Amino acid sequence: MRTFNLLPSEAVCTELGVRIKRLRLMRNLSQQQLADMAHSSLSSIRRLESHGQAALVLVVRVAQALQVAAQLDPLFNDAVQTIAQAERAASLAVRQRARLPRARKQGG
Repeated sequence: MRTFNLLPSEAVCTELGVRIKRLRLMRNLSQQQLADMAHSSLSSIRRLESHGQAALVLVVRVAQALQVAAQLDPLFNDAVQTIAQAERAASLAVRQRARLPRARKQGG
């Protein structure tokens, strides 16, 4: 299995398209059947499988149609590894937006 951290973003998208095609074929579905299940067009499914290009909502619909949507759960979840990280995550949970970096004073 390829490590996405080491690939350019275009390669990650292409690899996801390949995986989607593999899952579709494992379930013995045609591209048209998947398009119907995902409430999408055939051309969108073709573009997703061949180039990894699609709107996020289509990726989610395809994952749901292929019954792998649960694998999206860990996406963008923060993995807490230390107590300090857990405390920081808890303090950030109440924030609504990021802070701008403070300008450093010169010549001080």
